[in-house]
Amino acid sequence: MDRIKIIEVKESIFADNDAEANRIRQALKKDKTFLMNLMSSPGSGKTTTLIRTIDALKDHIRIGVMEADIDSAVDAEKIAETGIPSIQLHTGGMCHLDAGMTEQGLKEIGYENFDLVVLENVGNLVCPAEFDTGAVKNVMILSVPEGHDKPLKYPLIFTVCDALIINKIDVLPYFDFDLDKVKEYAHMRNPKLEIFPISAKTGEGMEAWTDWLKTQVMEWNGND
Repeated sequence: MDRIKIIEVKESIFADNDAEANRIRQALKKDKTFLMNLMSSPGSGKTTTLIRTIDALKDHIRIGVMEADIDSAVDAEKIAETGIPSIQLHTGGMCHLDAGMTEQGLKEIGYENFDLVVLENVGNLVCPAEFDTGAVKNVMILSVPEGHDKPLKYPLIFTVCDALIINKIDVLPYFDFDLDKVKEYAHMRNPKLEIFPISAKTGEGMEAWTDWLKTQVMEWNGND
């Protein structure tokens, strides 16, 4: 007689989170608010890219930002300097946000007052990709110094994202980074992935990215 009972679990352990995320999207659609979940490794230039994006779009759409970190309010303070409403979300040591945590932030910032709310997720290529936050679109940033092999090593985040920003292309001559290869590897994971090579420092490539984002926001909000 077997002493250990083995149970095959068929239902996703994330089922409750996924259901809550879907409820968030329904509420966002009703109130005409677009939520973008922005993910990347620490040091990829996420906040700098976001500031560039805000500067390009803030005169056209109403933007709010939720900064998620394990601790500190450094990034939220940087965003506040742009004149855009910003709040800081502390995860209490957790390396990601889930739908419930995102919903708390949305209520606190008053999401219905914005056309676009950006959730700058905790810097990590693994945990944040595992949880549906209720975002309309998931976007990730990969910087040139990180290497072009990341789609092979961290497949999930490339699979769940709708757009990939390749940042720091101004330093391409100094790194062994193959732009064609990273596009090939990324499309192996997700053939529909939109890819935007940019330099948040110089502004190169930003127009294509911000035009795409503005179009997504307008279509979601029924202003296409």
